[in-house]
Amino acid sequence: MPVFTSFYRRPFIYASLLLLLLAIPQLAQAQTTHALAGYVREAKTNAPLSGVTVFVQQVRKGVTTDRDGYYILSLPAGSYNVLFTSVGYLRQVQAIKLPPSQLGNMVSLEIDTKLLDEVTVKTESADRNVKKVEMGVNQLSIRNIKRMPAFMGEVDVVRSLLLLPGVTTVGEGATGINVRGGSVDQNLVMLDDAPIYNSSHLMGFFSVFNPDAVRDVTLQKGSIPARYGGRISSILDVRSKEPETEKFTVSGGIGLVSSRLGVEGPIGKPRNGPAGTRLSKLSFLADARLSANSFLFKLGPASIRNTRANFYDLTAKVKYLPSEKNTVWVSAYASSDEIKFPSDSLISIDVRSSRTDFDYQTTNASVKWTHAFSDQFSITTTGVTAQYKGALSTPDPGNAFRLQSSLQTTIGRIEGDYRMDRHRLAFGANGTHHRLSPNTLTPGPVSNQLPLTLPNEQAVEAAIYGEDDFTITDKFSIIGGLRYVQFFNLGPTTVNTYNPEGPRLADNAISQAIFGKGAVAKSYGGLEPRLALRWAPQPDRSVKVAYTRMQQFLQLITNTQAALPTSRWKLSDANIRPQIADQLSAGYFQNFNTNTFEVSGEVYYRAIQDAIDYRDGAKILLNPTPETELLQGDGQAYGAEFMVKKNKGFLTGWVSYAYSRSLLLINGPYAGEQVNNGKWFPANFDKPHQVNIVAIYRPSLTFSASFNFTYSTGRPVTAPYAKARVNGVLVPIFLDRNQQRIPDYHRLDVSLTWDKNPEKPGKFWYSWVFSVYNLYARKNAYSVFYKLQSNSRSDAYKLSIFGSALPSLTYNFKF
Repeated sequence: MPVFTSFYRRPFIYASLLLLLLAIPQLAQAQTTHALAGYVREAKTNAPLSGVTVFVQQVRKGVTTDRDGYYILSLPAGSYNVLFTSVGYLRQVQAIKLPPSQLGNMVSLEIDTKLLDEVTVKTESADRNVKKVEMGVNQLSIRNIKRMPAFMGEVDVVRSLLLLPGVTTVGEGATGINVRGGSVDQNLVMLDDAPIYNSSHLMGFFSVFNPDAVRDVTLQKGSIPARYGGRISSILDVRSKEPETEKFTVSGGIGLVSSRLGVEGPIGKPRNGPAGTRLSKLSFLADARLSANSFLFKLGPASIRNTRANFYDLTAKVKYLPSEKNTVWVSAYASSDEIKFPSDSLISIDVRSSRTDFDYQTTNASVKWTHAFSDQFSITTTGVTAQYKGALSTPDPGNAFRLQSSLQTTIGRIEGDYRMDRHRLAFGANGTHHRLSPNTLTPGPVSNQLPLTLPNEQAVEAAIYGEDDFTITDKFSIIGGLRYVQFFNLGPTTVNTYNPEGPRLADNAISQAIFGKGAVAKSYGGLEPRLALRWAPQPDRSVKVAYTRMQQFLQLITNTQAALPTSRWKLSDANIRPQIADQLSAGYFQNFNTNTFEVSGEVYYRAIQDAIDYRDGAKILLNPTPETELLQGDGQAYGAEFMVKKNKGFLTGWVSYAYSRSLLLINGPYAGEQVNNGKWFPANFDKPHQVNIVAIYRPSLTFSASFNFTYSTGRPVTAPYAKARVNGVLVPIFLDRNQQRIPDYHRLDVSLTWDKNPEKPGKFWYSWVFSVYNLYARKNAYSVFYKLQSNSRSDAYKLSIFGSALPSLTYNFKF
């Protein structure tokens, strides 16, 4: 048995005993009552609705639906009138008899069209921002996202987050997002509980999430619940929509970049449900998206006409309802990108080639089972597997090669949820296994390249947590949580020890330790406390304070501003310590005019231990000792975020401003291990000022117009301080790092949408969406590069990805 097993077996035993003890009284209670359970969804879109009040009039007892729209109540046998209410929807009363004669109580709420709030419907209650204890949480429904202007007609889940305060990117076409000054790998991105290690298609231009398959998106960057761990900046939780349980539907769209097609519906013979509905135990959805954009490159300048870039993604989900107390979900996702560049500008290794090819794939699957013992206690068990592969190759015979890397993660998790009058307890345990193949270089048949394979890495991460959401009074609430995590770097591996009397270089290695398969080469761990406080002096306003500690054991190491799909992942080991972040935040939240307007302001400070940076000219790919190129030190991020939001009426939207700084201090004992002489300097993602304006105007049920404007400070760059001539060659002279900035970024987009009139008969629905990206054709700088010339006044050149307005037209349908 491997050595690490005994270290993390005990927390799981404790968790199992705790779950058993809590289950015993609930099982006894279940014997004398019957369960009224079911799901509440929106009638038009079939999306689950959370925060819906379910109230039994005869016994004056009620609950609210969870994020999946699920509710459960324990009641004696009898007949009841159950009232379902939610802001923006028509109320519904159903006559229910217990024990139930149908599979489950499925309720569909119709939108109250008189309010014209379709573009602002949330999956949470309207005053969530004030009443919830959490802060730094932004949630977008897919309906809102689809109303925003789209780049090239592609509705983009990740790009829409850039309109939120504190969320930026290094430039157009860059992979991932930067949250509060963090790097892209410091965000835990999940689709139905499965991690996504590259959230972009086409090198960063589009999101991997098919909008037709997405239900909602939640970004948590403040008080992060104890169930989450492994990243130090934010959690991006993307949930796929629930399959249709009553009838088959087909939907899709045709756009300039890609086309989409989806189908969903029941499997098997439907059963009789409430209010004359026909429900099925088993239902499914399958959504596919395929790019067809090669013609766009042929329309461009000669330098890109031979470029090819295509992708596809598949999203599938099956939902099984064996009984009113059990729900099983099976989700799967697969995507693939193939890109061919007619140059070697992105090759990243010392090879000249006429073409560079990239291909990368993501394959994920998850199974989740929720069992409700009663209306107070439920257990959720989840199993996840996730794999990401990236490859780079060149076809030229003399230099042909293929460089591959991969990362595979397996997760097992058990979670409990126990509700009382003023307490809501969450607890659980999880184990994660990482297996990483850093780099494998395979030469072509007649290539001059030599084969090279770096050793695989693997590790186990085990955690146990508990959390209590305690409503002390109507004005004061608290969430206290504690997470304990232990990380084990496992063999087979070889650990280098370096001479402490000199810099950590490959030539200074003085010994090696070899660890066999399953042996613990290095372990890290510790407690991660979480605390959030809420004080509400009035029902429409609240003040919140939160503290969060997070640890990160998996890093994306790249010394470029924008990570490539083939950028290398690295596990913490004996020479690379995990990053640890402590964040303290505070905020004020207030709603006006019955939740029509929201005003919020947050301030935060995050201190980082063992933040990662790089030596000047660091080489990461194919390096067997990457620790010799990495530098670790201190980091800090701080700032303030303000937002004014309008939720109801013909005109909705928000205005936000964020001031944020992200700084690093790399001060090693030797000159080569210092940056900027051991002084604080801006991190690569430091963009102090950000302004976002989003407006959605919907004067009727058939037409809407949306606009968004964004502005941000240019990111830091390192420019030559001077130039010198050595043997007739001009050589740049660099001094301090990241002391200059590229020009500021700003852009205006517009979108017009025409929908079929919902009052007209017919099952076929359609819409036309016309949008213009970068309306006033701003030539924003992606980067600034230098060509040293002796007879030139300026050696700096600006690279712009999009320097003109980009119109698009998309046709969507559903029947």
